[in-house]
Amino acid sequence: MRYSSTRRVLARYLLTSGVLLAGFLSPVRAASQDPTRTFAKAPPLPVMTGKVVLITGSTDGLGRDVARRVAEAGARVLITGRSAERGDSLVAEIAKGGKGSAKFYRADLASLDDVRRLADAVLRDNPRLDILVNNAGVGFVFDTTRKFSAEGHEMHFAVNYLAHYLLTKRLLPRIVASAPSRIINVSSGSQTPIDFDDVMMAKGYTGGRGYAQSKLAQVMMTIDMAPALERQGVLTYSLHPATTMATTMARALNVTPRSTIAEGVESVVNAIITTEPTGTYFNQLKPVKAHAQAYDAEAREKLRAISERLAGK
Repeated sequence: MRYSSTRRVLARYLLTSGVLLAGFLSPVRAASQDPTRTFAKAPPLPVMTGKVVLITGSTDGLGRDVARRVAEAGARVLITGRSAERGDSLVAEIAKGGKGSAKFYRADLASLDDVRRLADAVLRDNPRLDILVNNAGVGFVFDTTRKFSAEGHEMHFAVNYLAHYLLTKRLLPRIVASAPSRIINVSSGSQTPIDFDDVMMAKGYTGGRGYAQSKLAQVMMTIDMAPALERQGVLTYSLHPATTMATTMARALNVTPRSTIAEGVESVVNAIITTEPTGTYFNQLKPVKAHAQAYDAEAREKLRAISERLAGK
């Protein structure tokens, strides 16, 4: 079953607005859970006055609510997304709250040139960067037609992984200089191994496979950079925030949510304050093992080499 052309068009343009479909379902309706039910919560955030937090895809959905939470703790939040209207409204909302502050940067992560411009602007405006939350994502999980980024890369790999690889790389000197600091990759429980002979999936493509491959790549990046960055005072974590949250994308794909955005927020907050070893992957608040390929050093080396070649500087 495929979603309608209207939903397909909508999903295509929800690239960097924070509408993450963290654990996709089949289009068959799932048993909806009571959105008022209780769920595990992370400890409260500490006072974050003076801290700077960049959250990609924070004009909608999970990213928007995470931005609100860290602003309430006193942080300066750097908001990114494709919609200036939504970004500016969140900046105004945070300013009205009177606790933290915010600045909006418009960026489309389907373009590596846009990623470079975003990184340059962030570095120009901010003398420190304490936390980077790589949250923006795209999920064409029921589609069988490949879609491509501005550079011609498969869209899931390009937006969910490669854009964040490049952004992290360019911001890393500032993150290291701000240590102790953190990099958090919002991944998914949907993970499938990468075929390094066909990373762009010219053969056997499905949207679900593309999404799951890109999400595993995020976990692999997290684990790969953890040891060296720990020596520089930077901790890295990846996480599955919640299964099929009630985001704009879930509605666009006509999928019944199984979780609330509030649950996903708790998962990200947990990663911001956790004392678990660097490189840990979480299923919500619980440390778990990711797909076996994430722990294969040779596979991570291959992914790093491909990323360097595709992303450049």
